[in-house]
Amino acid sequence: MRILQVSAELFPLLKTGGLADVAGALPLALAAAGEDVRVLLPGFPALRAGVHHAAQVAEFRTPWGETARLLYGHIELNARQRIGTYLIDAPALYDRPGNPYEDANRQPYGDNHRRFALLGWAAAQLAQGLDGHWHPEVVHAHDWHAALAPAYLAHAPGGARSRSVFTIHNLAYQGLFGAWAFADLGLPAEAFSIDGLEYHGQVSFMKAGLHYADRLTTVSPSYAREVQTPAQGHGLDGLLRARAGVLHGILNAVDDAVWNPAIDTLIPQPFSMPEGRRMAGKARSKAEVQHALGLAVDARAPLFVLVSRLTEQKGLHLVLEGLDALLAQGGQLALLGSGDAWLQDAFRARAAAAPSRVSATIGYDEALAHRLFAAGDVTLVPSMFEPCGLTQMYGLKYGALPLVHRVGGLADTVVDCTLEDMADGTANGFAFDGFDATAYARAVRRAFALHDRPADWRRVRATGMRQPFDWRAAAAQYIDVYQRALGH
Repeated sequence: MRILQVSAELFPLLKTGGLADVAGALPLALAAAGEDVRVLLPGFPALRAGVHHAAQVAEFRTPWGETARLLYGHIELNARQRIGTYLIDAPALYDRPGNPYEDANRQPYGDNHRRFALLGWAAAQLAQGLDGHWHPEVVHAHDWHAALAPAYLAHAPGGARSRSVFTIHNLAYQGLFGAWAFADLGLPAEAFSIDGLEYHGQVSFMKAGLHYADRLTTVSPSYAREVQTPAQGHGLDGLLRARAGVLHGILNAVDDAVWNPAIDTLIPQPFSMPEGRRMAGKARSKAEVQHALGLAVDARAPLFVLVSRLTEQKGLHLVLEGLDALLAQGGQLALLGSGDAWLQDAFRARAAAAPSRVSATIGYDEALAHRLFAAGDVTLVPSMFEPCGLTQMYGLKYGALPLVHRVGGLADTVVDCTLEDMADGTANGFAFDGFDATAYARAVRRAFALHDRPADWRRVRATGMRQPFDWRAAAAQYIDVYQRALGH
């Protein structure tokens, strides 16, 4: 099949969250399975810099009447594989430094409706023959940034030549704009209705993808069920229940060429299973990270690591509320992330008050993220909701047992260390059900209790490190969805 992947981010060129990891890994897995896959990206500076030998394919008109160019080149995602890449060249929209979505004051750009409508528009133009040498059979749009692609395909003159698949990475971020934005989108008037983009008088890009796509996916089976409930449907649960027959939950995977402690060049010393001398690199990683971050170098102190966007969704108020108890039990905390100012300030203050026990690195550093997972004993992911979560998978692969709120993809990947699960050998971390300080504190106490039993700790860690999170299996499920979209 000819498959076009449409995304606003792609690792390793541009990453603000897990979307980029998926957008970078899935095309490679599809290509390895024999599919003819290409990607379409907006011309953000970081993405432009990574596209090699980009040459103009065509000029085309935007829905609001300006001119843009479509370029084609390739991205070398690893030493062995390259992926054909279309790039939208529209400097007035994309040539801005820093965050791709927000200005320096962390406010969304006022023309974001145009910037991301153009992404979906270009995908639909490709489906209608903009590149005379290649057109997709399936257009796979990722998250709200690309969600207009199915709408444009549905309203294509003469009918769409391609089928569409739309993936929800996080339903909480919906791409909402005032009704005034609809005039720029180039869609017929009837598209601004309850059976289209209209959402309580606003334009919803997310709703466009959910309504018009031939097939829908989410990034974990549990999240596919959760988004159909009022609690996690963010006002779109009714639409999702109505489309449940075309909704599929496919668990994200981990790129083993990037996240693999046995070959990771970003950590002090590689390590792997089985336990024993092969795990010496983890002890060295812990000591070196403790030293580098100013923490007390203590092999016996459980090191809790937190690599996250600092937002309320991530349950970080639970970490702050429980930090005194964590330190009182002999633990350390190392944080890497950025986001809400009050959370950044709160973690900075805790690090300043106890510099040998708490470290807070504000920002994002890919190399440090690898080193933290390699060093950590426990990976904290106490999210209020989590469509899939990759952090807990990285923790499992690097032997940093995840401590999670049992929702979404966290529920699909982490098995709590209960006596029953310890007995049958499936336990790989710590999970709590109630999203409150009490339930979180109990899970932390279970982590300390297991850490005090080294043999049991090593057994649970080994279970986690052996778990496959294989993109080959995930790609096979996506291929099945594409075939269903095509009516096969």
